[in-house]
Amino acid sequence: MRQRFVPDRSINAGRRYSGLMLSVHRKLDPREEHFEIPGPRQGLTLFLRRLASTRGDPRRAVLYVHGATFPSGLSVAHRFSGRSWRDALCAAGFDVWGFDFYGFGCSDRYPEMSEEPDQHPPLGIAAEAAEQLSAVVRFILAHLNLDRVSLISHSWGSMPAGRFASAHPTMLDRWILFAPIARRAPRRYEQPPSFPAWRLVSLEEQFARFTEDVPAHEPPVLAKAEFDAWGEGYLDSDPESRTRNPPSVKIPLGPFSEIIRAWHGVLPYDPAAVRCPIALIRGEWDGLIPDADARSLFDAFSRSPDKRDIKLGRGTHLMHLEAMRGALWRESIGFLLADDTESPQP
Repeated sequence: MRQRFVPDRSINAGRRYSGLMLSVHRKLDPREEHFEIPGPRQGLTLFLRRLASTRGDPRRAVLYVHGATFPSGLSVAHRFSGRSWRDALCAAGFDVWGFDFYGFGCSDRYPEMSEEPDQHPPLGIAAEAAEQLSAVVRFILAHLNLDRVSLISHSWGSMPAGRFASAHPTMLDRWILFAPIARRAPRRYEQPPSFPAWRLVSLEEQFARFTEDVPAHEPPVLAKAEFDAWGEGYLDSDPESRTRNPPSVKIPLGPFSEIIRAWHGVLPYDPAAVRCPIALIRGEWDGLIPDADARSLFDAFSRSPDKRDIKLGRGTHLMHLEAMRGALWRESIGFLLADDTESPQP
């Protein structure tokens, strides 16, 4: 039976949690810690994973915010040849946290996901996801006795992260938008389509995402054997995945619906309200954030004191799982440690 963290109501600001962590989920590293905390929706819990820094104080924390189709354990924490993005961040001195939004990975599923998809609107939109992110950040800050955390968001994850950054500027140190989604001008006489509550994603559909944007004359960015190992983990993220034909993972469709809405002129947060340093990091072959989108989004962060737009070669929207992932790791660490390495301006 799972053990869950329960809020200690005797403690006010900071919201510390009592109880011990569940042990039913497989650890991706012997040092990994797991937590379940109450989320904003009554009766549903959020799953967190932590890997502590391998260096001493001062303690700094970074939280990974996953994208629209797969959870934290298959992104920042997934290892290729024995090493992950999370490992690199830990070696640089960070406590690295990841969590799964409702409907993904080890977090609870929406009850609506057991019903027909057309009976409900898209689940997991940014407004609600930002409340989940807020609960996670408050737990991390209380658990580590810190004032601020840095964020790394992937793809759609930039939307709830943006809402959080706007609403809670004092809790945020620095923010990396990896392969973010940008607003595009609305199309005349065209409205975004409506979507159901959830959908199924097969391994074939996921593999296509690693190949569709790679130029025909270029070698693959991910070996098929590496994808096959990742794919088994993807099916493991949904206990019912292998009962379907073809095997597929059920995910909330709110994230995808908001990507489409952003391309019809509606971004669910205001970049101009963000006041922390930001870095856009993207691959040159990322079809979801082309140069024009990146320029527009970069300019929209008009109140950020430090802005960077970094484009890396031979990468797609899933560069963190591809051959050039090491370049992504290095750029992200360099930005997150910028306060420690840059000389103050006179």
